[in-house]
Amino acid sequence: MADGSLCAWWCCAVACALAVVAADGVLVDITYVESAVAKGAVCLDGSAPAYHLARGSGSGENSWLVHFEGGGWCNNVTTCLQRKRTRLGSSKEMATQIAFSGILSDTPDGNPDFYNWNKVKVRYCDGSSFTGDVEEVDPTTKLHFRGARIWQAVMEDLLAKGMDKAENALISGCSAGGLTSILHCDRFHDLLPLAARVKCLSDAGFFINEKDVAGVGYIAAFFNDVVTTHGSANNLPPSCTSMLPPGMCFFPKNEVKQIHTPLFILNAAYDSWQVRNILVPGVADPHGKWHSCKHDIGQCSASQLRVLQGFRGDFLKEVSEQANSDSRGLFINSCFVHCQSESQELWFSSDSPKLGNTTIANAVGDWFFGRSSFQKIDCPYPCDSTCHNGIYEDSSQA
Repeated sequence: MADGSLCAWWCCAVACALAVVAADGVLVDITYVESAVAKGAVCLDGSAPAYHLARGSGSGENSWLVHFEGGGWCNNVTTCLQRKRTRLGSSKEMATQIAFSGILSDTPDGNPDFYNWNKVKVRYCDGSSFTGDVEEVDPTTKLHFRGARIWQAVMEDLLAKGMDKAENALISGCSAGGLTSILHCDRFHDLLPLAARVKCLSDAGFFINEKDVAGVGYIAAFFNDVVTTHGSANNLPPSCTSMLPPGMCFFPKNEVKQIHTPLFILNAAYDSWQVRNILVPGVADPHGKWHSCKHDIGQCSASQLRVLQGFRGDFLKEVSEQANSDSRGLFINSCFVHCQSESQELWFSSDSPKLGNTTIANAVGDWFFGRSSFQKIDCPYPCDSTCHNGIYEDSSQA
């Protein structure tokens, strides 16, 4: 799989996701953080960072949900230049309104525990999971690698709008945004009042360092390039960078044990993005033997399913090592899907995925408010009839 095709896939995937979300959520206006520009906290193209804020009400007036958008990473000048011309690299290309649904829904029927909170979706335009910080700007490319500054500027803006008085706060995110919530979990906690209940949720952000079907460690090399290009090392948790090369600190298994803030890991054991882009990238399958399987798990042969069960085993080994206290939450189902908190039908509806007869929304809510702990791992595919398994587009998008 070429780096460019990986980034192109992310752009197409985000476009499709936004189209689906718009069908079932309330539209929320964009807020540009213009004051961030003077601090150098800007998108890849130098434009101001942005977020969408739906104000809380009633009992949720002093509760905050800060959700980080996903969208992959760019790992070199070429892929970052491609990204710079899209909403994943420029706030000038972002829709001025987006739909809030799932964990961002404003109805108790769709989001029982967080519906009346202050809900924020932070737009993603830096390509480094909000970790980059390179002072110099090449006059030719005019690329700005400033993700860490964006994170700080957005947090300062939200604190000034009332988050400094938060009684409850949850940082969350999908995919690259789910990784953001892990990398910045303790940092987010440190910004808020000592008496506040603060926790973190990572949705589809637990990426594993798995070799592909050709035996090549593609994703490790890719993350190393991301960290090098964006100058991310100083903004990754020092508990990890003091022991490992910085690129390895993009893998949550090397982070989570050192996180002090309560963390909930929501992930599919057969994460569809990881299967298509880590386990079976295009370059690892030149003859297309995996073409049907990696886009629709129902089309996998018996031998391919054995490989996927091996991937699940490796994934569960890394995840299970992290659930070492009641403060940790786990919802690991056996679905072929990527991101489950933003979609209304997956988060909370009549036929949502369940573990132990509990929906994702109820599991996260019970864990957040301390009503009960939740650490459940599903049986192997195809045992779970509540899954909404994805069927994906042609590999030209992968």
